Amino acid sequence: MISLHQLRCFLATLEHGSFTAAAAELGLAQPSLSEQVRLLEQGLKAPLFDRVGRGLLPTEAARALRPHAERALTAVAEAGQAVAAVREVLEGTIRFGVFGTARLYLGSALVADVLRAHPRVRLELIGQNSTEVLQDLRQGRLEAAVIALPIADEGLQVQPLIRDEVVYVSADPQRVRKPVTAAELATASLVLSEASWGNEDSTRRQLARAVQSAGSTLRPRIEVEDIETALEVAALGLADTVTARGLLHLLGDRLSPQLRWAPLRPRIFDEFAIVHRQGATLSPASQAIVTIAAARMQAVGAAVAGR
Repeated sequence: MISLHQLRCFLATLEHGSFTAAAAELGLAQPSLSEQVRLLEQGLKAPLFDRVGRGLLPTEAARALRPHAERALTAVAEAGQAVAAVREVLEGTIRFGVFGTARLYLGSALVADVLRAHPRVRLELIGQNSTEVLQDLRQGRLEAAVIALPIADEGLQVQPLIRDEVVYVSADPQRVRKPVTAAELATASLVLSEASWGNEDSTRRQLARAVQSAGSTLRPRIEVEDIETALEVAALGLADTVTARGLLHLLGDRLSPQLRWAPLRPRIFDEFAIVHRQGATLSPASQAIVTIAAARMQAVGAAVAGR
């Protein structure tokens, strides 16, 4: 059986034309190195060197073997580099940008997935809204993020993940007996989340455009920061709200049984994507969390689509 050690000894001998010089380079005794070359010749069933005076000349078999030996040792070196890269991930810090409701789509499950795969990593999940995360990404404070679309994607590479339909939610069954139009949305008493971001939020922008198309302006009666509070207000019958179907699915038993939903007309979707600067090579740490986050988001999308 051919060994990597034999190939190293062969290449050193080929380079120096001498067992003695090759042994000195590799820090071996000359008889030990020449024995490795002999075993290699025995394994290949072909002589690799001819003795000429006090030196060695490669045979045709040696010249044919050389590129294969070099590739084999290069492959081993690259394998070592790959393992070293993984070791860096295990010991490095991962800073990853997330949108506001990522705590529901990803949350502790993403943390568990990352730490299970890379138990020595330090993890930072950054962001309260996609607008804020996008600024950090453009300014180099983050390598990669998962955010809500649409965005101005100049200079950014976008990997779409899932689409999640936005629906109308109410505690009044009569208000969700049929799809809710943009005109009805314009006159509804609404509680909306993302108060700090307003129409900079991607979902709010889409709702505002739909209402404008009906000749009105989106004016929620109540504004709160998080969707859980908006849904609690809606469950009390104080106002209706809108949110993504996926979030209703993810909240599960935490969602009030009083709430029902209906689709919007025209339909509106939250779309999510992995984003990083165009042409940038992600660090092993960032690539690791991108892979895990994308898989978890897609799993949520599949679960919602299957309902």
